[in-house]
Amino acid sequence: MKLFCYLLLFLLLPFSVNAQSKSTFEIKDGHFYRNGKVTSLLSGEMHYARIPHQYWRHRLQMMKGMGLNTVATYVFWNYHEPTPGQWDFKGDKNLAEFIKIAGEEGMMVILRPGPYVCAEWEFGGYPWWIQNVKGLEIRRDNAEFLKYTKLYIDRLYKEVAGLQCTKGGPVVMVQCENEFGSYVSQRKDIPLEEHRRYNAKIKQQLADAGFEVPLFTSDGSWLFEGGATEGALPTANGENNIENLKKVVNQYHNGKGPYMVAEFYPGWLSHWAEPFPQVDASGIARQTEKYLKNDVSFNVYMVHGGTNFGFTSGANYDKKRDIQPDLTSYDYDAPISEAGWVTPKYDSIRNVIKKYVGYTVPKAPAAIPVIEIPSIKLTKVANVLAFAEKQKAVSSDSPLTFEQLNQGYGYVLYTRHFNQPISGTLEIPGLRDYAVVYVDGEKVGVLNRNTKTYEMEIEVPFNAELQILVENMGRINYGSEIIHNTKGIISPVKIAGAEINGGWEMYQLPMSEEPDLAKLKGDVYENTSANMKKLANCPVVYEGTFNLNETGDTFLDMENWGKGIVFVNGKNIGRYWHVGPQQTLYLPGVWLKKGSNKIVIFEQLNLQPKTEVSAVKTPVLMKQM
Repeated sequence: MKLFCYLLLFLLLPFSVNAQSKSTFEIKDGHFYRNGKVTSLLSGEMHYARIPHQYWRHRLQMMKGMGLNTVATYVFWNYHEPTPGQWDFKGDKNLAEFIKIAGEEGMMVILRPGPYVCAEWEFGGYPWWIQNVKGLEIRRDNAEFLKYTKLYIDRLYKEVAGLQCTKGGPVVMVQCENEFGSYVSQRKDIPLEEHRRYNAKIKQQLADAGFEVPLFTSDGSWLFEGGATEGALPTANGENNIENLKKVVNQYHNGKGPYMVAEFYPGWLSHWAEPFPQVDASGIARQTEKYLKNDVSFNVYMVHGGTNFGFTSGANYDKKRDIQPDLTSYDYDAPISEAGWVTPKYDSIRNVIKKYVGYTVPKAPAAIPVIEIPSIKLTKVANVLAFAEKQKAVSSDSPLTFEQLNQGYGYVLYTRHFNQPISGTLEIPGLRDYAVVYVDGEKVGVLNRNTKTYEMEIEVPFNAELQILVENMGRINYGSEIIHNTKGIISPVKIAGAEINGGWEMYQLPMSEEPDLAKLKGDVYENTSANMKKLANCPVVYEGTFNLNETGDTFLDMENWGKGIVFVNGKNIGRYWHVGPQQTLYLPGVWLKKGSNKIVIFEQLNLQPKTEVSAVKTPVLMKQM
């Protein structure tokens, strides 16, 4: 009997393999064809990196419940290669598992590997350390840069090779680069011919790696001249005018479609210290219907935004602000909220899609349970300046950047001892990005790249120490300034017009892991009123524990705090800042546990010392202070 079963398995194996290989996705005759049938891509953008992996299936089911048949995701190079040659595709970074789950849920997958992705993500997806490679220039026809993009693309292919539809998987399309036409328009100092060479080489690297599904580009419709590349379908971002969409795609695609809006915006990105943008649900529903009526495929960016956990949020800039750091929340005013809830926008789009599709649209799955935590006692507090300066310092005649210190994220404390008194205007034009300034541990001011505040009056007495605690608030992810993305203090420091040279000490606080107060010994205190008074206006780390009888999603209420980051059970859930508009931090229930839980808060300003923090059931994302 065993012999018979083995023989039967051997005979059937070629048929099963052949059946898998017959899964096809083609671009021909002006249409998308899935397994020989004309198919519209009703896609939603959702990033695996912004959602705990335990929730991936739930969020994909939410998308199906809205009527979508495809999920698009960027791949974040820096998320998977945090240090050169060290790759991580496990847990929340298990891209292949995300794609497999999408396939199991009956969804097609659009992969957007960049290597540049924008996405309001730190450095647009580039690893911070790439800036340390001698002779390397990002996003252009540069041998050193293309060497690293090839290593990335080849390594990525190993993860997803078997998940292409040509091999029976759900991946039907792969994007070449990303919004490259925008970059061409921003970098007119680079000849158009070089831009095109670079774009073509990225496309070739994808093909050489083994990607064999159709390729596409994604740009504003007025930017195809710089962004389109031969052999890839041009798609238009944010294009609401159907006639114009078809006209420009025809111009760059042999006079025919298919026509696709690769980024259809139901909301918009949000920055600290700026109003939270909102987009009307009824207008989005009407535009969805226009696309469906006119055989236009689309990708809702974002259908579900998720969260910029840890130090993953990027930044923009404009004429008013030298940096516009993105919120921790990537809610995006999307149809599916940050915590995975149905919204009125979700229902509006769902009702439209149901009228046009030939398949049954299921109900949305139930929301993840939500809990409230009325009070979490913070029983310990540590003096950050004190324990930072007990670490081994890096000495230099001038301040070193984060990159020179081989540090990607977090904070650096810059100190300089003065044997003689000095006073006048402190100038740090090279501040990147936010600094609290102290003299002998006493706070004397704040400098802030966001508000273009690069100078202040200062008085340093005899035999005193100047301390500058600098925060990296996220590297710029869009625009020509992406090439200037070093962090820390990147230019000379001046007082009263004189450069302060010699004697600089740098203490590194990357906060890559939760601070362990048990190891800080003498710099940790019981959180009493007397100790709180001593540490007012001093950067501190608070610690507390709390017990839960049940777990669920919740939102830490940080409205009355200053500025800092929060760890819960070792997970960095992101940055808070009193300026708003975000005043709560989303805490996924899968990162909590029944019984004892631990919270650690790094508070940079400590304007009002704290003894507790609470968690609420409803997020606050639209309140500025």
